[in-house]
Amino acid sequence: MKIKRKGSAAWQGGIKDGKGALSTESGALTAYPYGFASRFEGQRGSNPEELIAAAHAGCFTMALSLILGEAKLTAEQMDTSAEVTLEQVEGGFAITAVHLTLRAKIPGADQATFEKLTGMAKAGCPVSKLLKAEITLDATLVG
Repeated sequence: MKIKRKGSAAWQGGIKDGKGALSTESGALTAYPYGFASRFEGQRGSNPEELIAAAHAGCFTMALSLILGEAKLTAEQMDTSAEVTLEQVEGGFAITAVHLTLRAKIPGADQATFEKLTGMAKAGCPVSKLLKAEITLDATLVG
């Protein structure tokens, strides 16, 4: 099976004064604004790093749901955030790290099983496999 998904970007102007718009095939984003100020100066608008963070959090959590099911467990609630680090390195900028934070309520899961399964999801989710950055995880089993 091969699945293809599309996203696109439009841009007008120079790097600092220019304006861009991001769109996704699904319509979740339609001409959503992004630019230098939203990427580097904390202004309103999106940026590639927050989109990667959302994609990674979503992919990891979905992978964990699959792995839990294979272990005969079902999450009552999972909340994952991802923090992507963009930093200046030799030769320009690079995404150097992603830190995932998970809080999960999984009836019947013990700490050792939880740690093993979350580690499998972190390593195995397709977005993790895509990134060359260091990927870390803080996972908390609640309840």
